[in-house]
Amino acid sequence: MAEHDVVVFGATGYTGALTAEYLAANAPETTRWALAGRNMDKLEALRERLGVDVPLLRADVTDPDSVRAVAEATKVVITTVGPYINYGEPLVEACAAAGTAYVDLTGEPEFVDRMYLRHHARAAETGARIVHACGFDSIPHDLGVLFTVEQLPQDVPLTVRGFVRAGGKPSGGTFHSAMTAFSRARETQRAHKERRQAEGADNGRRVRLEAKPHRELGYWAVPMPTIDPQVIARSARALERYGPDFTYGHYAGVKRLPIAVGGVAGVASLFAAAQVPPVRKLLLGRLSPGVGPNESERAKGWFKVRFVGEGGGKRVVTMVSGGDPGYGETSKMLAESALCLAQDDLPPSAGQVTTAVAMGDALIARLQHAGIGFEVLD
Repeated sequence: MAEHDVVVFGATGYTGALTAEYLAANAPETTRWALAGRNMDKLEALRERLGVDVPLLRADVTDPDSVRAVAEATKVVITTVGPYINYGEPLVEACAAAGTAYVDLTGEPEFVDRMYLRHHARAAETGARIVHACGFDSIPHDLGVLFTVEQLPQDVPLTVRGFVRAGGKPSGGTFHSAMTAFSRARETQRAHKERRQAEGADNGRRVRLEAKPHRELGYWAVPMPTIDPQVIARSARALERYGPDFTYGHYAGVKRLPIAVGGVAGVASLFAAAQVPPVRKLLLGRLSPGVGPNESERAKGWFKVRFVGEGGGKRVVTMVSGGDPGYGETSKMLAESALCLAQDDLPPSAGQVTTAVAMGDALIARLQHAGIGFEVLD
C-alpha cells in the first residue's frame, strides 16, 4: 500500500505552492498528502505557512533515486516543475515504472508526444495513468467538449467548436515554457509526426480538427495554436461517445477585429523572437520563473469557454467558466485531478491518457462542486 495518496512535486514554486495551499484548505482530512522539492528549508517554511502537518520529501529531477522514491511512495504525483521538456521526463519515467498516477499542467506538445513515445507502453503495463495538461491547458476544453458531446445524440457524426475568452496575468514559469516551446518548433513537428505513426489508425472513427477564421456567437473566431485541440482529438479517438465522425475547432473569441489582428501579430512576434537565441535570452531574463500575479491580481482573472455542438439534427451551446485561469483555477484543477485519481471510482485506464478518458464525468462533478461552471446555455 502506498504511503501517500498525493505528493506535490515542486511545491515551493509559484504554482506548486498554490496547489499545496488548495489541498491544505480543501482535501478531505483523511487524505494522506505530502510536499516534495529540492530545498527542505523552503518546504518547511511552506508547511509552516500553510499550517499543516504533512510529510516533507526531498526530491530533485537531477537525482533519479530521489524521484523514484517519491513515485514509489504515493498513489498520485502532481508536478509543477517546468519547462517540462527540460525537467519533466525523470518523473514520468519513474511513475510509469512504479504504476503511479501522474498529473501535470504542461501545455508543451513536444513533451507530451515524447513522453508517449518513450513511456506510454511501460505505463500501460504497470497500470500507471499519465495525465498531462491538467490545468487551464486543457481541462476546460477537454472536459467542456465531453460535457457538450453528452448533450448530443449518440452514434452520429458530431461537430464541436470552442470559443475561448479569458483575462489574467501570466507568470514567469508560463512565459518560459511558451518561449521554450516556440523555440523548438521543428522538434515539436517531428515528435508529433513520430507519435501519429506510432499510434496508427483512429480505431475505426474519423477525427478531424478544423481551423477556419470566421464569425460566430458575436465573436471573431481566431484559431488558437495550443495543445488543446490535440488533447481533444485524443479523447475523441479513445471514447465511443464522440461518435463515428468527430470534428473540433478551437478558437479565441474576440469581440473586435483590430484586437484579433493585434493578438495574432503579438503571438507571431514572440514566435519570431524565440528563434533568435540572444533575443530569447533577453526576454526570458526579464521575467523569473518563480514570479507570478499576486492574490489581488489573481482575483481579477476570469475565463469563459463557450462550445457549439451539432449533430443528429440537434444544436447545443454550453459554457465552462471560472476565475483566474492560469493560477487560481489551474491549481484547483490540478489538485482536484489528483484527488479524483487517488480517491474516486473511475473506469479502467492506463498509459498516457487524457482527463476525459481517465476521469471524465467524475472530475466534472468535482470541479462543479469546487466552483467551476459547466452549464447548458441553449
